[in-house]
Amino acid sequence: MNLKFFVLTSYAIVVFSVGCSGQPGTESGSTTAHDHEHHHGDGPAKIEAPVNPSEAGEQYVLTEEPADALNVIEARESTEADSEIVVFGQIGGSHEPFVDGRAMFTVVDDSLESCNEIPGDSCPTPWDYCCETPKLKGATALVKVVDANGEPVKTDARELLGVRELTSVIVKGNAQRDDAGNLTILASSIYVKK
Repeated sequence: MNLKFFVLTSYAIVVFSVGCSGQPGTESGSTTAHDHEHHHGDGPAKIEAPVNPSEAGEQYVLTEEPADALNVIEARESTEADSEIVVFGQIGGSHEPFVDGRAMFTVVDDSLESCNEIPGDSCPTPWDYCCETPKLKGATALVKVVDANGEPVKTDARELLGVRELTSVIVKGNAQRDDAGNLTILASSIYVKK
């Protein structure tokens, strides 16, 4: 048997056979440690640090931290459509906060606690904030990096900006609102905290 295939298959079995308590063999939906359905792993998640942006991405990355940034909750509560805003947050809010092939991702208010900040928690995807699920709806925003023509950049944000899950960013751009109160930021520039 191909060794790489065996290792990957074994890892997948382990990941999907552990429950919320982090104990192997616990069935999905167990609420021993948390009141939510989610598979937790049996070891701490590895949080990757951001890396340098690509050459094409350098034009979007600020070298100095913008002042007067709002957190995500403040921005959702006070920002009107088509206004210029500066928002601070952490990349996350779901298992897959990035949109493949696009410079798009979600950010979460820094007052929420990601799973890796909880002592003893072994969630393999702490950036989904699964322990804060009831609060997520009012504490997230979608970021779309746009070019000079206002069009979304068709390069994955991880490649373009060097960001990763749980990277802290300050986003400058134009606010877009929908009828449900959701906030989208058409970002012209981003400061990446390292």
